Amino acid sequence: MSSKRMSEPTAYVFADDGSVPNNPKLPFLLYRGAIDLIGTSEPETRIEHMFRHNGWGNNIWRNGVYPYVHYHSMIHEGMGIARGRAKVRFGGKTGRDVDLGAGDVVVLPAGTGHQCLWSTIDLLVIGAYPRTGQYDLCRGSKAEHDKAIAAIPAVPPPESDPVFGKQGPLMRLWGV
Repeated sequence: MSSKRMSEPTAYVFADDGSVPNNPKLPFLLYRGAIDLIGTSEPETRIEHMFRHNGWGNNIWRNGVYPYVHYHSMIHEGMGIARGRAKVRFGGKTGRDVDLGAGDVVVLPAGTGHQCLWSTIDLLVIGAYPRTGQYDLCRGSKAEHDKAIAAIPAVPPPESDPVFGKQGPLMRLWGV
């Protein structure tokens, strides 16, 4: 498998900033250097395979991270950095700016705000969602925020950790 030896991710819980609700119970997870991309000419394929193998194969996409604050209120999201570097703000205006590079993976529980602040021209992010939940795109309006507060607790938990599978740290950290 393409992931490295299992390691504990860094976990953050972000407060509701009034526009972005974030997730009051589930932490955002940052897996530094989670995927061994050394010697591969197609890192995007390796990340996609890892996500699919671990049950996060719904609607896999290749792109960057939008330059505006947004979140998903009805589904969790995993993102793996295949190429390049970026500085991404997670958690809305009161969140945390995180420098990401190739091989890093982040897992955003439903409601977690994210926005690309800066990236290299070659940035390529692979995104994926678990089998459960429904994709939506929220940009922080008052009406969206109020709906999201009700929707977030109803989002089903994933069946596995997108990096390490059913025995991965996400299962314990999210109480699954």
